[in-house]
Amino acid sequence: MSSKLTSSQQKTICSQLGTVNLQLLYKASIHGFTGAAFHQRCDTHSPTVSVGYNASGYVFGGYTQQPFSQSGQYVHDDQAFLFTFSGEKLLKYPVTTPANAVRMISTTGPYFGEALVLAPGSKAVVHSNPGQHYTFTAAEMHGNDLNLTECEVYEVEEHTQLERPWRTITWESEKRKELIESIKMYKPTVSSVSQVRVLLIGPVGAGKSSFFNSINSVFRGHVSNQAIAGCSTNSVTTQFRTYSVKDGRGGKPLPIILCDTMGLEESTGAGLDVDDIISILKGHLPDTYQFNPSAPLHSEASGYRKSPGPEDQIHCVAYVIDACKVSIMPAKLEQKLEAIRKKVNLMGIPQLVLLTKVDEACPLVSQDIRNIYRSGYIEEMMQEVTARLGVPVSCVVPVKNYSKEFELDQNCDILLLTAVIQMLRSADGYFDDVSDRLGSIETKE
Repeated sequence: MSSKLTSSQQKTICSQLGTVNLQLLYKASIHGFTGAAFHQRCDTHSPTVSVGYNASGYVFGGYTQQPFSQSGQYVHDDQAFLFTFSGEKLLKYPVTTPANAVRMISTTGPYFGEALVLAPGSKAVVHSNPGQHYTFTAAEMHGNDLNLTECEVYEVEEHTQLERPWRTITWESEKRKELIESIKMYKPTVSSVSQVRVLLIGPVGAGKSSFFNSINSVFRGHVSNQAIAGCSTNSVTTQFRTYSVKDGRGGKPLPIILCDTMGLEESTGAGLDVDDIISILKGHLPDTYQFNPSAPLHSEASGYRKSPGPEDQIHCVAYVIDACKVSIMPAKLEQKLEAIRKKVNLMGIPQLVLLTKVDEACPLVSQDIRNIYRSGYIEEMMQEVTARLGVPVSCVVPVKNYSKEFELDQNCDILLLTAVIQMLRSADGYFDDVSDRLGSIETKE
């Protein structure tokens, strides 16, 4: 399930509730505009935020701390409120009669007093009666458009700050320098390979191109945007691109190449074709190859490498996953990732997960990126992504890409550089396995 609330809207709502996150429970367009479907998905969950959407563009709803049920009774809640968005601003209407804040009716969706009911009588409409336990104007709340295009209910999850970090990391300038030097000094153990090639795979908008830009920024000394990145619903990257990170402006190439691919999309015939990935892994694809989702690469294509060497092949695969969307990953997208992972496993190529947008997913991390390993929520997200993708937690690396900043941040740099170090270590394991299997690859002293 994908959330209809934007990240900005979720942040605005969460800012009213403390250090929390919204977890999507119910989506009427998927589960049905019925009281039964709503109660099946939402009863006993609390606190919750219920949201209605109409064709006039209004986004509105209510918050309650009380769990939903089908008792038929009113429930007391002095913290309940209704809300609507006016642009990016949240207009809030606190409950005026707490004893009648929420009513638990089996045949309706969320029922706030008698003032606002979403999907009454199991219909895609709104019942609106301003002044009945909540005070608002209908024109301001929903523009007098009482037909719903969507209805969602989110559970509000509190973020706990752990007493001790569950992964050790040093947040000091010396550590940043140490990581940079380790990357500069790295040399692959296979003599014919001068640079480790890491393939970035992930859904549209997860941050693959932004990750390269961020790594490049660290070594440039300022935020740069060499690779095209964006937030389109379709892949911004349409070519296979190989990016060599350089040590400063005009400097020498570093021992790592990040290979960017077209984004994965859940629908068939859209986004990166799974069959193309085999060609990429084996080193057949040339730089700037134009992807065609409806037809995989064939050996007669322009620039196709028929006899790629070890230096052309992929030595590590990194799945780039948006931390905000782990729990609502569409089933078809998860199936595509599983199919890819199986192909990568068969080829013996090591795999990592880059968990991006961790600051957007968790308010604790948004306040201070150094809370990354003190966030119980991020730990849960990492465990969930390992379950979905079949990689161990030790292979999941959270990062924050540069997206809106002008200047570098030491702590963000440390996370990004740590991710690169993990890629190089994984590649070392791959080179060792290849050497052991074939026994014919000449290794450096």
